[in-house]
Amino acid sequence: MIRCSRVRIAFLLGGLLVVSVIAADYVGNETRMTARITGGDEQVVLAELGHPVLQYNARTFDLPEEYFQNVQESNRRYARPRSGYVHPLYGPDDEELTLDWSLDHPHHRGIYWAWPEVQFANQMGDLHALQVVYSRPVGDPKLTSTDDFARVKAHNLWLWEDETPIVFESVTITVYAAAANGSRSIDFELRFEALVDGVTLARRDTDTYGGLNTRLAPVKNIEFKRHADPDGAKPQRAWSLARGTWQGGSNAATLAILEHPQNRDYPGDWITYEYLPWFQPAFPKAGTRHALHRDQPLVLRYRFLVIPGQANDESLNKAFDAYVQSTLSKLESNSEREVE
Repeated sequence: MIRCSRVRIAFLLGGLLVVSVIAADYVGNETRMTARITGGDEQVVLAELGHPVLQYNARTFDLPEEYFQNVQESNRRYARPRSGYVHPLYGPDDEELTLDWSLDHPHHRGIYWAWPEVQFANQMGDLHALQVVYSRPVGDPKLTSTDDFARVKAHNLWLWEDETPIVFESVTITVYAAAANGSRSIDFELRFEALVDGVTLARRDTDTYGGLNTRLAPVKNIEFKRHADPDGAKPQRAWSLARGTWQGGSNAATLAILEHPQNRDYPGDWITYEYLPWFQPAFPKAGTRHALHRDQPLVLRYRFLVIPGQANDESLNKAFDAYVQSTLSKLESNSEREVE
């Protein structure tokens, strides 16, 4: 028997609607950073001075016209409607850094958090490849705009067979105003709480991909790099990056992912597929399955950096230290269980 708390049931019955607000160009009396819901497809756009930084797809996207026919027949089962992910993420030249609706892997969808092995009731689903279990939006996203940052906070339900709610997911994405050198920080906080007993997460075969995934748009002269200090180092830094010249960009850029040291199984294993291109800090540890529990959310935090040019190790180490310092004082309050 499926049991959900009153709060969760009330939230689910709130429906799957998202507030429809028509986006407008930046005007002088608005805040520098803005968070809006676009008029056409009703997705959330976080922007600075009217220039989009990223789009969080809070509403379910159906397949683009004619896309299905262009996918190889053997891959068409993975071409499914999706929601609850980031695409596009824009670079310093307003180029798209991420890719959605690829023909080679139809389930790849920009920046997304999903596991290929989700166990429930002695069955296996694949949230990563959009099989059996699906993340669906619930409620209205909460948007915040100030001169310093723009933020979206949204909720999703993992539905087994697209019917039975098994996990309540909270997503908070904060885009900060660009620094003087043009670099930008973007924080992700991902919270997952089981609504039923017996839900576990694992990577593919428990030792390859799974967790926070980033599918990149085409990049010339791409280079991947990983840095992870050994256990016992103080501070123990962990970051990874992709750098090169993205299609549509006129200059080189760097996209880096900083892992928060209070993430479980920190630092995550480094997984990359250069031929796609695609990379991630994986979760959980290789050879393990993470059990989700009621009233004990799994919380994973990351900071993405979008940097003009070829960022060096020293600058990324400093950025990591700044990230940790800026978040440590907030962790206690942010870790409290949400009831909305």
